[in-house]
Amino acid sequence: MNFTNKNVIISGGSQGIGLATAKAFIEHGANVLITGRNPETLQKAAEAINSSNLQILAADTSNLNGISVLEKWVAESGKKVDVLYLNAAIGVYAPIEHVTEADFDAQFNVNVKGHFFTLRQLIPHLADGASVIFTSSRVAAAAGIASSVYSATKAALNKIAEIAVNELAERKIRVNIVSPGPIQTPGLLTVASQEVQGFLASRSALQRLGNAEEVANTVLFLASDEASYINGADIAVDGGSIPYMLK
Repeated sequence: MNFTNKNVIISGGSQGIGLATAKAFIEHGANVLITGRNPETLQKAAEAINSSNLQILAADTSNLNGISVLEKWVAESGKKVDVLYLNAAIGVYAPIEHVTEADFDAQFNVNVKGHFFTLRQLIPHLADGASVIFTSSRVAAAAGIASSVYSATKAALNKIAEIAVNELAERKIRVNIVSPGPIQTPGLLTVASQEVQGFLASRSALQRLGNAEEVANTVLFLASDEASYINGADIAVDGGSIPYMLK
């Protein structure tokens, strides 16, 4: 896969899946911009990748002000976006009776509102024939205890992506979804105990957790010319996971 001179934007690109994907795109020749809310984390990501093809931008895409910062950067660059990877996400896990309004709003703002309005604002800056990819999750179709809000955000994201497929078709812009299962990322490792990680691994046919690079490879394929006739797909990257319910 060759992304030489292609311009890639990754929201939530400072760690985990986003960081692994940024590294992979750069290894294949792309110019990459990663966004995130924490300038320190972004700087660490830049140091880890250590490439002149990487740029970082502190922008909180969970709100319109942060998205405006990103849109201004893109407009001032004078370059069209060839790949838009909408990846930022947070998860707060609690039974329905214990979910707070603040946790509900935070997840929908980052996981749904942020991606919706980032896409809306950047549509004029997408190149014809560009690739848009959303990170969803296998939980969008699962019924795990304590994951009601997070799962709902991913289900909502899937529907937005499905409609974007049709609305952007006239410009030959492809829209696809990657739906990871449990992946070894800082996000998972901070909320899942060793016992829970073992349980999640046991629900995979491959009997292990995935890694961020495996998701990144799928994203690169979907963004590449090799996937030129793949549009509206939802690709599971889960090792053959069985839908689960935590008790």
